[in-house]
Amino acid sequence: MQIVRTIADLRSCIAAWRAEGLSVGLVPTMGGLHAGHLSLVGEAARRTDRVVATLFVNPTQFAPNEDFDSYPRDEAADAAMFEGAGAALMFAPAPEIMYPKGHTTKVIVEELGAMLEGEFRPHFFVGVATIVTKLLLQSLPDVAVFGEKDYQQLCVIRAMVRDLDIPVEIVGGETVREDDGLAMSSRNAYLSAEERKVAPVLYENLRLVAAGERTAEEASAYLLEAGFSSVDYISVRDAVTLLPEMNPGRPARVLGAAWLGKTRLIDNLAVG
Repeated sequence: MQIVRTIADLRSCIAAWRAEGLSVGLVPTMGGLHAGHLSLVGEAARRTDRVVATLFVNPTQFAPNEDFDSYPRDEAADAAMFEGAGAALMFAPAPEIMYPKGHTTKVIVEELGAMLEGEFRPHFFVGVATIVTKLLLQSLPDVAVFGEKDYQQLCVIRAMVRDLDIPVEIVGGETVREDDGLAMSSRNAYLSAEERKVAPVLYENLRLVAAGERTAEEASAYLLEAGFSSVDYISVRDAVTLLPEMNPGRPARVLGAAWLGKTRLIDNLAVG
C-alpha cells in the first residue's frame, strides 16, 4: 500500500489507475481504526478495483470543548490495518494541506444537518460536509463508502452529493457490533471497564423501540436508570428525510445519542 500526503500525489496515483481503466473506491476515516472501518474498506474493494483510504482527524468537526486533542491517533497501526483490509493507497494529509491559509469556504446542508446531532453539535455537519466535499473532489472516486453507524451523517452526505451534482455513488456499510451489541466506535476506547458493561444498554433499548416494544420516552428512562448520565435524544424518524412526520409504508429509523460518563455514544437501527 502506498502512502501519499499531498493532493497532487493523490491525484497522480488515481490518474495512473484511470489510465489503466480501473475503478476507484474511497473510504474516508479519522483513524482510530476498528473492524467497522475495515468492513467499509472491504465493501469498497468488492465494488471497485482500487481503494483509497483516508486518514485525517478533521479539526472543523470538533467544538473547542470536544475531544480533538485526545482523539485516538496511531498512523502506523492504522496503515497496517488499511493494507490488511485491501486498501491500495492511504491519503494522510496534514491540516495545512486540507485547510491552507485563507481557506474560508464551508458546505452547509440545511434541515438535515440542523436536526438531531445538529441540535447538540451545531458545528459538526458543517465540518463533515466541508471535508467530505473536499475529499470527493480531490479523488473523484466511482464509489465512496460510509458507515451506517453514523446514519445521519450518511443522509447528510447523500443529500450534499445530490445537491452539488458530485458524480460519486454513496454506499452505506452496515454497522459492525461487538458480541453484546455495542456498535464499534473509536470513542469506545474512552469507556471505563464498568461503563463498558453498561454501554450495550443503548443498543438494547433502540432494538426494543425499533420492534415497537418500548417507546422512545421509556427507553430514555431505562438508559438513565442503567447508569447513563444523560440522553440527548432517542427518536423515530423517516429513514430518508429524518423528519419526525412519517407516512404509512415509509421506512423508518430509530436514532439515539446518550452520555455514559464522559463518553457520548450514538447508534441507530431500522424500525421493523
